[in-house]
Amino acid sequence: MRILLKLSGEALAGDKKSGFDEATVLGVAKQVKAVKDTGVSLAVVTGGGNFWRGRSSENIERTKADAIGMMATVMNCIYVSEIFRSLGMKTSVYTPFLCGSFTKLYSKDAVEESFAKDEVVFFAGGTGHPYFSTDTATLLRAVEIQADRILLAKSIDGVYDSDPAINKDAKKYDRITIEEVVEKKLGVVDMAASVLAMENKMTMQIFDLNEKDSIINAVKDENIGTLVTA
Repeated sequence: MRILLKLSGEALAGDKKSGFDEATVLGVAKQVKAVKDTGVSLAVVTGGGNFWRGRSSENIERTKADAIGMMATVMNCIYVSEIFRSLGMKTSVYTPFLCGSFTKLYSKDAVEESFAKDEVVFFAGGTGHPYFSTDTATLLRAVEIQADRILLAKSIDGVYDSDPAINKDAKKYDRITIEEVVEKKLGVVDMAASVLAMENKMTMQIFDLNEKDSIINAVKDENIGTLVTA
């Protein structure tokens, strides 16, 4: 089985809300190691929201703001990769643009070689282009590496018909199609990512990263959180 795990930048910050929370990242690393020890191949995409969001400043032109966001994901992937290495895992960080000697330039062949070496593969830098989110990068890389499933680790335990923080009667979906997500404007991923999911029949599983052993449980059981099918 091959899994792509998407970690939001905010998730890496834990309760601090910005920067890194090492205890949180170490907890993720321990779960990933346990999953890998069962023979699962695993890739990781991180967001950059713990350092920068695309609209963090109204005074910066969009393409430059997105470039800053891409670099935030590079920092996140390098950091998380090193925490993984501290537990004995082998890793490689790939970017779609040259980034000195800090990362490797993305290619499908190079990534397959990393998987063959039993490495956890990190996809940093988004798509390498402005106007595309890390949601889109997640779906794009998942399709390219022929992942069996995408795990979206969030701060909420699934997909709801309305915001449960506002509406105490919000209904949680156990399963929902990506077409329904788009029709109901539930905002699981952005439109470009949704189209990629629909066209390539990619399954996504949304769950709460903060629940105990959530990554391990999500890999074992598709009924954890919400399963979004195409």
